[in-house]
Amino acid sequence: MKVVPLGAGQDVGRSCVLVTLGGKTIMFDCGMHMGYNDERRFPDFNYITTEGDFTSRIDAVVITHFHLDHCGALPHFTEQRGYHGPIYMTPPTKAICPILLEDFRKVAIERKGETGFFTSQHIKDCMKKVVPLHLHETVWVDDELELRAYYAGHVLGAAMVYARCGNESVVYTGDYNMTPDRHLGAAWIDKVRPDVLITETTYGTTIRDSKRSRERDFLEKVHRCVLRGGKVLIPCFALGRAQELCILIDSYWERMGLTVPVYFSAGLTEKANRYYKLFINWTNQKVKESFVNRNPFDFKYIKPWSRDYVDLPGPMVVFATPGMLHIGMSLEVFRKWAPDERNMLIMPGYCVAGTVGAKVLSGMKVVEIDQYSQVQVNIDVQNLSFSAHADAKGIMELIRQASPRNVVLVHGEKSRMSYLKSKIMGEFGCPCYDPANGELLEIETGQDVRALMSDQLFQAAWAKEQERRQKSAVPSEDSVVPAATPITQLPVRGVLLLGDGKRPARLLDPSEFDLDDIPVVSASGIEADDRSDSIVAADTEELTPSASDQVVFSTRRIFDGAELAERMGLSSSVDVAAAALLAIRELLLIDPATQPKDVDEISDKRASVVRVGRSIELSVPAKTAECELPSLYVSWAWEEEELATQVLVVINRVLG
Repeated sequence: MKVVPLGAGQDVGRSCVLVTLGGKTIMFDCGMHMGYNDERRFPDFNYITTEGDFTSRIDAVVITHFHLDHCGALPHFTEQRGYHGPIYMTPPTKAICPILLEDFRKVAIERKGETGFFTSQHIKDCMKKVVPLHLHETVWVDDELELRAYYAGHVLGAAMVYARCGNESVVYTGDYNMTPDRHLGAAWIDKVRPDVLITETTYGTTIRDSKRSRERDFLEKVHRCVLRGGKVLIPCFALGRAQELCILIDSYWERMGLTVPVYFSAGLTEKANRYYKLFINWTNQKVKESFVNRNPFDFKYIKPWSRDYVDLPGPMVVFATPGMLHIGMSLEVFRKWAPDERNMLIMPGYCVAGTVGAKVLSGMKVVEIDQYSQVQVNIDVQNLSFSAHADAKGIMELIRQASPRNVVLVHGEKSRMSYLKSKIMGEFGCPCYDPANGELLEIETGQDVRALMSDQLFQAAWAKEQERRQKSAVPSEDSVVPAATPITQLPVRGVLLLGDGKRPARLLDPSEFDLDDIPVVSASGIEADDRSDSIVAADTEELTPSASDQVVFSTRRIFDGAELAERMGLSSSVDVAAAALLAIRELLLIDPATQPKDVDEISDKRASVVRVGRSIELSVPAKTAECELPSLYVSWAWEEEELATQVLVVINRVLG
């Protein structure tokens, strides 16, 4: 599997990750960077192709949610760069995304005078390509590639996406929140066991305190500021944290009987109500239940904002967009209120490097607003994290839920990724990567063998596990009886009969199959011509239901002889298979655990059989009419399966 971040690699913003699995390529998210106003704002699409033929190279684009750092470059990619393939997103994202794109377009063109930006028609044409992706619904892009969405919390309509093609699978999280809040639930996912999990790490080194203490701290600071006559500016995005904090402020104002005016950017509250009512099933249970009697987003104490109010005397609280102070109403209000030390700025979320919000949080006392103006920062700056991103604890919990084989970290600062990377590898024992933008990551994926387990084998394994639990649960005189836990994993030891294309593979108890119908091999002295790549059997004299450790597995490893000969620098007259076996033997000698016990016919740099341990054999079979390519046979007994795995790793290193 190949993974390439075009954005959000060791960085926050401009999320865009290319994943190639099973021969299909998916673009996960297509965002813009809020810290740039030039060509660096968009992902480097030239990495895909410089010829503009994106549709033939990208099989699908998946947008996880409506934030601009995840969808802001979409009209540019589809209408200006020429991608005409399918785009997948949830219905709430499809509804809200064009509104935020149009708001940003107006600011960029009408207020900043930028040229070459996408137009309103571009946004409409882009949205026509969107295919709805509902929660838990499996959508087939074509005959091979499937997508499935899981609830991500974070904002209305946010989703994590599971993609599978052939034997390879990936989960891309986008932004998610593992903690429920006042209007959204917590993210969750099935134990899908993907080959790769690509997760955000915005707060990868943070363990947040309790939500209740954060809310109390927020309300106390706001109340203290308005009591001294100051104004409170709370920059936030139109949908998401805005609703969360408005619910909090509205209930507090009612409880305390406060009359200080609270404002929200004009028009946004109305739009929010419309979409939260339309997609009420995406909110948490408390909101769904209260919605029957009263719309919890019809705020009693929060009124629409007007630009004329910015110079009014007296205390007030203003929610203004956007959340990073890089453009828009929040930046206009900040410019007016920043010099007054009685006022307060509360930053409830993450700010991308380069934005005014990030500069203010870093402690700068003079901030450059644009190339023509700067402002003195005397305002009381508070950073209270109400961000809807998962913290370190939440990220680890999601990995535990999904149970991936590999983890890729994106959407975070490199320093935070390094800490989290070591923590993930230490706790879960799986490889973890943090590629930079434009860095190609190639991940080897294993192939699962799906088999039907017989009732007899399952019942025997179940009874053995229950017996083991009963013995371990017997308390001593002064110990406490442990609480019963469900059986979620069951070790099974049986015989695997591989399928032939018409019949599926089967996992049986050794006493269940007829030995006369199956080719038999023993742990030693096996003739190469008698072997088969799907043989799973044992010595007939020793095989009994109680002696399943005598079952011997064998496999045939076919390889490209010409490519290996070129890599090893062999002449055309050399037997490539024998030379490969000799090279494998030399590598096995390095590790004491895999040192060969004996080698047959080592002369003239040739080896026909190499033995490791008590039962593992490597040999060079004779070429047959069915297969003239060079190959190696490997066989091992069940009891040495772990050692055989080490040997197979060495074989793969040599044969490629």
